[in-house]
Amino acid sequence: MRLGVVVNPVAGMGGRVGLKGTDGNVAEARRRGAEPRAPERAAAALQSLHRHAPDTTVLTWGDPMGEREARAAGFDPEVLGTPDGETAAADTRAAVSAFLDRGVSLILFVGGDGTAVDVADAIGDADVPMLGVPAGVKIYSAVFAVSPSAAGRIAGSFDRTEDREVSDIDEDAYRAGEVRSTARAVVSVPVADAVQERKQSVGGSIQGLARGLADEADPEVTYLLGPGGTLAAIKSAFGFEGAPLGVDVYRDGAVVVKDGSERELRDALGERNVVVVSPIGGQGFVFGRGNDQLSPAIIRESEVRIVASREKLAETAVLRVDTGDPDLDESLRGWHRVRVGRVEHRLVRVV
Repeated sequence: MRLGVVVNPVAGMGGRVGLKGTDGNVAEARRRGAEPRAPERAAAALQSLHRHAPDTTVLTWGDPMGEREARAAGFDPEVLGTPDGETAAADTRAAVSAFLDRGVSLILFVGGDGTAVDVADAIGDADVPMLGVPAGVKIYSAVFAVSPSAAGRIAGSFDRTEDREVSDIDEDAYRAGEVRSTARAVVSVPVADAVQERKQSVGGSIQGLARGLADEADPEVTYLLGPGGTLAAIKSAFGFEGAPLGVDVYRDGAVVVKDGSERELRDALGERNVVVVSPIGGQGFVFGRGNDQLSPAIIRESEVRIVASREKLAETAVLRVDTGDPDLDESLRGWHRVRVGRVEHRLVRVV
């Protein structure tokens, strides 16, 4: 099999520092101390690919867009070009066009929804499938594997494809707390259980579970309240209007941090910490999609409480985690009590 690999090296940099995306904000992300996330996720995907299909012929773009990670994984890649200075969307499109000219069987890209749009635009009407390694902050599209290792395994073993949707959102509106999602393309994607679904919005009353959590609030506990509509209701029950798409910290009747970066959240930790999150409807992700500020270091220092409406769980058979730390992901897997009402809980499995 001939595989084209392209990495967006700045994808996901804005997540840990609270920017909710990196499009147009690379300089600000770096100013805040952001570290590249995509290269390590590319490495994990390619290592998985090498384990499952070591004879794959890999075509890629020069550093920092895939060459180093391909060689480190054990491949001898054919490098078709290099970026000229700071990487941009045009480099991704150029790489994909070059892959198509060389007759690849699949394009494996590393990034988020913006990168997915660039890859889909470059593919156009060509009959070549694509598969994403999740590395961005926004991952609404149904073209991503659930983890880097799953992406490598799927890339090395798929035998059929299906049409799926590429979506993107307005990042400026997203940072202001409004989600404006737009379908951008329909593309061919490998068929596999470990390809995530499109993000869905699922309704349902959440006032009971919000009130129940607020009533039980312990003044000695530091609560890290994640993003999303369910958590917005909980923040309201706690008595404040939080950042709808950010992480807020609440302790002893007061907001300690609003819409915090990973560093601000870490600095606010107390002796006992509770992270409260809700899965993404349709996908089931609890960590690793839209809440990268809740880093592995923070999660390890905290208890995790999951909340969701019954309606959301009806559309989400299992829960998933993708923190970027395989050991932490493994420790989070298994059965969890998910709060679905004022006092009611339901056992749901994290896979």
